[in-house]
Amino acid sequence: MSMNCKPFLSILLVLLFCQNLSADVVRPALIEISVYTRGDIEIEIRASIEALMTGINGRYSNTKDAPTADQYDEYRKMSSKELLAEFEAFKSNIIEGVDVKLDGESIPLKMGSVKIPEPGYTKVPRISVMYLSGPIDRDKKQLTWYYPEKFGDHASRVRQVDEAEQKWHWSDHQWIKQDRYTDPYPLDEIFTQQTFLEVFKTYVNAGFQHILPLGLDHILFVLGIFLLSRKMKPLLWQVTMFTLAHSITLSLSMLDIVTLPSRVVEPLIALSIAYVAIENIFGGDIKKRRLWIVFGFGLLHGLGFATMLSEFGMPKDGFITALISFNVGIEFGQLAVILIAYLALSIWFKNPQTYRKVIVIPLSVLIAMVGLYWFWERLEWVS
Repeated sequence: MSMNCKPFLSILLVLLFCQNLSADVVRPALIEISVYTRGDIEIEIRASIEALMTGINGRYSNTKDAPTADQYDEYRKMSSKELLAEFEAFKSNIIEGVDVKLDGESIPLKMGSVKIPEPGYTKVPRISVMYLSGPIDRDKKQLTWYYPEKFGDHASRVRQVDEAEQKWHWSDHQWIKQDRYTDPYPLDEIFTQQTFLEVFKTYVNAGFQHILPLGLDHILFVLGIFLLSRKMKPLLWQVTMFTLAHSITLSLSMLDIVTLPSRVVEPLIALSIAYVAIENIFGGDIKKRRLWIVFGFGLLHGLGFATMLSEFGMPKDGFITALISFNVGIEFGQLAVILIAYLALSIWFKNPQTYRKVIVIPLSVLIAMVGLYWFWERLEWVS
């Protein structure tokens, strides 16, 4: 093996091994602030209430590292009714912790309804929804939002709404990881719709980020596809079948035509990762059967993408544009994974036998082990 490829291989192996397989990652909060011309503001916060109540935020790559991990796990097992009762005493911390400023002046907020789903797979954070509201004057020019660092990382965006005229405008997302206010959101476009290019840009970026760096499941599956053959034709056939399949189920799911519970989808996605890796080890060439299997697994991954897109949120005024743009972003992410893998691994080997021995077999074994572990772990969800 060329000495030049060793650093790249080492980096990839380190990244894979350093990923804590049992990590329960706290996702950033997603916040949508709706400003109405009727004179009020509504704030929707999607976050893990269990993490908020136990002080587990973005500092912890694994909730098990937090001193309050045991209490977090107890909250995760509670029914929605039980957790809501526990949350009652914590509500004031939310009201006191967050802040909305209009032209530099804070406005009073009050807590509205809180929606907590029933517990599912306990290694995946349960996302609850909290609603805040407050008054707003029509003469205000800009809005800034504060979500304290102790609550965790967050992404926010502002929607300006004129219900009477059926006009609204979405801002771009701001991703905040520091203890600071957002940059000002201008409020001078209440009577304009978000343009096609604005929707396209937002959701292409979101789709890409759901592959790189957030979609480890999908990264490993794409790597499994890549490792079977360095020839362009087999690779393109597999990617085409995968893309076609996940595009179908992503669209059908977002249109509420086809749905499957995550407790079923997530273990099967893990099994798909293991399967393609194992076939890389024992198979030597692409077969038609492999293409249809990739297609079938792509249908499952599309349902996984739909879950992420639902959490991200969809604009009612640009649903189809957002859906297509998100899919485009996913494709860019997949191509980026393949390009990185090619430059880091495949390009350094001239001999196919050496490449298979040094790269394909070891990495496929590693990917298969990860997939099987995730499958076994996620069976807890359905037990």
